[in-house]
Amino acid sequence: MRRFSLFLFLFLSLNFSAQIITETQKLESLCRVWGFLKYYHPNVAKGNLNWDKQLFQKINELENINDKESLNILYSQWIESLGEIPQCNECAVQDQKVYFLKNFDLRWIDNSQIFSDDVSQKLRYIEKNRNIGDNHYFGKGGRKIYFRNEKSYGSQFTSKRNGLLELFRYWNYVEYFFPYKYETDQNWNDVLTEMIPRFLMIDNDENFHLALAELVAKTDDSHAYISSKEIQLSLYGQRKVPVEYTYAEGKLVITKVNDTRSRHKSTLHPGDVIYDIEGKTIPQVINSLAKYTPASNSWGKVSKIKDKLLFSKNDSISIKIERNGQNIEIKTRTYLIKDIIHEKIPVSKKWKFMDDEKKIGYVNMGIIEKEDIDEMYGSLKSAKSIIFDLRNYPKQTIIPLSYLLLPSPSIYYQFTFPDTAYPGKFYSRKNVTGRKNPEYYKGNVIVLVDENTQSQAETTTMMFKQHPKAKIIGSNTSGANGDVIMFKIANLDTRFTGLGAYYPDGRETQRIGIIPDIFIKPSVEGIKNGKDEVLEKALEYIKTTD
Repeated sequence: MRRFSLFLFLFLSLNFSAQIITETQKLESLCRVWGFLKYYHPNVAKGNLNWDKQLFQKINELENINDKESLNILYSQWIESLGEIPQCNECAVQDQKVYFLKNFDLRWIDNSQIFSDDVSQKLRYIEKNRNIGDNHYFGKGGRKIYFRNEKSYGSQFTSKRNGLLELFRYWNYVEYFFPYKYETDQNWNDVLTEMIPRFLMIDNDENFHLALAELVAKTDDSHAYISSKEIQLSLYGQRKVPVEYTYAEGKLVITKVNDTRSRHKSTLHPGDVIYDIEGKTIPQVINSLAKYTPASNSWGKVSKIKDKLLFSKNDSISIKIERNGQNIEIKTRTYLIKDIIHEKIPVSKKWKFMDDEKKIGYVNMGIIEKEDIDEMYGSLKSAKSIIFDLRNYPKQTIIPLSYLLLPSPSIYYQFTFPDTAYPGKFYSRKNVTGRKNPEYYKGNVIVLVDENTQSQAETTTMMFKQHPKAKIIGSNTSGANGDVIMFKIANLDTRFTGLGAYYPDGRETQRIGIIPDIFIKPSVEGIKNGKDEVLEKALEYIKTTD
């Protein structure tokens, strides 16, 4: 009995020391080590090795590894095979940059559940003696980085290892270069743990593209997208109900019915309110598509999905509408985009007066150009109030506008930039605009915003807020600011925000948006009656300032 107890103890001890590693744990550790070496190891970062090939080899080798000890032997031998690393004296030099470290996290290196002391020490040595010169896999143009020298393996699903490569590439792009990684709903480490099994289950092109869409959506960034016909056809279809509409209060209000080449008369009318599509409410349809749609917040999801809600794979769809106080269920035809006739939209004025007395000016920020600014201001500067409509995307007019509107130089936001010598770290810099100007505009500066106010539009709003009599009217802006990094994943166009953007005092705008001083959103009744309720609220506010 004593001998049996001793045998059992030794047996359990040996099995415990082996520390079985799961398939996901193996691949998760491989993704981290591969990405870290890609950007930190001097020999790898210089492009001296076929790094994709090395990943494929390690994926194959992992198939025969089931325990911590064997895993660490593999990693130790791999690191040693990459060549000696000279000491980097410059790496220890402290510079004057103000660092933003919320994204920086290499604590995984010291995870004793996965890595041995030997491997952890090797990785920490690489960090301290990292590559700080030119990197083969990314460069810096102006104030943001760009990815380069990545081999394309096409957009079709060809093998599980190629699928894992695309997952590992994208995960490490976000890990080291996405400024808002720390703000994602799901911890980015948990994203990797979740998505590895998801990618291992892929067996066709459609599932491959949907998995990529789900991965991109986990950035929770309205700047992000992935362009794929497979995703469009799988989730939405290529046929559409030939109407234009606006979203309000969880419903779609039809504003125009377009003609079609077949000249079939539509069963829908302007003013109809759609509240159900194929048995689902509009919010239910949006929620069903949300996991494939990258957006900074719920209103960003709505903004991105709403324009696709009346697409279909079928020749017709069933919808429920409100019309003249009655609820009606109808079946309406769908058409290919090429068969829908869109009338040309009349060209709007870049600026105008809203009243005969010329007390209220209006500027359409989506169409006015930099070269128009002086002429616009010459026309409107006598007005007691100027409304700047930013429910659109402006044309880089921040600087010339600030020179005319602001009384003095102002810090209107601060950016965080990726540190190319220490991937994962960002540094901060405050931005100033305006100039000393005793003749600045002294009237009311009214800014109209909504969920379409994104990125440069949000930065422009932040500049306007520096005016002594600024008032922001509308609803929360998109919450995605800071340029974009454009690149490809699985040969599909994609992108995410490239720089962090914050208020001068460090408060965040990403995911939150700029909160208006006076909150108002369009209503179903307002849209049906052709009203611009946000603009009307601005005019109402101006009356109170007279």
